[in-house]
Amino acid sequence: MLAQLKIENVAVIEKAEVRFTPGLNVLTGETGAGKSILIDSINAILGNRTSRELVRSGAQKAAIWATFEQIPDSVHKQLEKFGYEDADDLLLYREISADGKGSCRVNGMPATAAVVRDISAGLLSIHGQHDSQSLTNPATHLGLLDQYAHNQDLFESYYTLYRKLVEVKRQLDSLQAGEASKQQRMEQLSAEIKEIRAASLSVGEEKSLEERRTIITHSQSILEGLSGAHAALSGDDSDESVGAADLLGEAVGGLQQSARLDESLAPLAERLSELYYGARELATDLADKLDAYDFDAGELDQIESRLDTIYRLKKRYGLEVEDLLARCEADEQELETIQTSDEKIAEYKAQTQTLYRQAREAAEALTQSRLKGFTAMNRQMKQALEFLNMPGIRFALRHAKGPLSSHGQDQVEFLISTNPGEEPKPMAKIASGGELSRIMLAFKSALADRDALPTVIYDEIDTGVSGLAAGRIGQLLHQTAAGHQVLCITHTPQVAAFADNQLLIQKNVRDGRTFTEIHTLDMDGRVRVLANMISGDKVSELSLASARELIERSH
Repeated sequence: MLAQLKIENVAVIEKAEVRFTPGLNVLTGETGAGKSILIDSINAILGNRTSRELVRSGAQKAAIWATFEQIPDSVHKQLEKFGYEDADDLLLYREISADGKGSCRVNGMPATAAVVRDISAGLLSIHGQHDSQSLTNPATHLGLLDQYAHNQDLFESYYTLYRKLVEVKRQLDSLQAGEASKQQRMEQLSAEIKEIRAASLSVGEEKSLEERRTIITHSQSILEGLSGAHAALSGDDSDESVGAADLLGEAVGGLQQSARLDESLAPLAERLSELYYGARELATDLADKLDAYDFDAGELDQIESRLDTIYRLKKRYGLEVEDLLARCEADEQELETIQTSDEKIAEYKAQTQTLYRQAREAAEALTQSRLKGFTAMNRQMKQALEFLNMPGIRFALRHAKGPLSSHGQDQVEFLISTNPGEEPKPMAKIASGGELSRIMLAFKSALADRDALPTVIYDEIDTGVSGLAAGRIGQLLHQTAAGHQVLCITHTPQVAAFADNQLLIQKNVRDGRTFTEIHTLDMDGRVRVLANMISGDKVSELSLASARELIERSH
């Protein structure tokens, strides 16, 4: 559950720390006091997209901390998957800079927003003010039905078969393309293969050729340098000059003679001797190199011709040599596939028939789970809505089977009749705003028993509702909170009265700046706040007594 939320420099909240408890946590306050900022902060801490506009004016950054206790197994598994320290509690941190940059941390370790979203997916769900309107869109009904039916395993089994069927069908359609286009493609592939294979390309050849061309092009300069170095070491017979190696030999002889008389010179003589033998060995290597430098006059032309062939192929296909070889292999595989297409077509047709039959069976199992789920959900929804002061309500499911698709074979829409004697019709044509709020709460209540999420947040679920219906909403929220932590933002005293923990969000202006503060209310504070919600600014003894009675009757 969400145990603590700490906020700094988020919108009009300079600094606030909120502690939540198990059960029903109710947040109350005037419109514009900052209740939605809490929702924005929770969304941000869960790794959802945010904006620098969330940073308080004049501040360099906003910071949010959230502590979750008794986290579910699914979150433990995600922490282990991503390599984060696992513990009974989870600490999330989100920082948003005024320049739009930000960072996230999980148990003190850096994380990306995407990883935080994956980890926190099993922590809580938020029902926003406008989510109830989604009920008027039939596209959302199948998802709600699947949530209640708890048929994820059946769906995954079906979807795996469906994706295989789509892939095999795509390959079959490709093979069954017109014979003219098939022949044209075979000719194109054959020409490409012939051209690339004829070039006898190899990886690294181009670089080796370019290096060899450089050597040949500058061979005269290379030979002059080698000859000069060899002459300097070995001497030049033409002018009987002495080379450095011979001079080193003379120096070695002289120094060795001196070392016989002064032993301290022995190390120097040894070092000089190493230089001499190194110079002689180097002179020999240079002589070998000079002997090996034999350039064929036609080699440069051959290299240029070969490089031109490689260049033209690269330019023609827009690919490097390694990619050209890969393309040739792919062409050969495709050509082989086309050439054996008759056999493949028969194979793919058999696979398609088998997969289609299996997918239909899996889709039918999915359909039956949905129909069975609706029967149970319909019964539970009817009870919940009658409790929420919507007596005589009727639910129906408009169901049709269609072609296989990514979600199965079912097309569904929830229909509703809110008055006895009327046939059920689409929700968009029947339900008012207040009725939609109660219907959505009934859905959420029905799903709560099947949902492993420990925390559910309702942002003004009681919109458009008052009186008895509002009181019943509070009672249902309180019942739901027996198995889940519930956070609820409300303007309705009948709902707030059921709180196990009530928080007041209050906006003040000091020195021309707006500040929002969050206070946990004791019993006296709750009575006064509820009295304000009942009677407005003019709180009387009667409204105070009414507020106290409302709280006492709610527990």
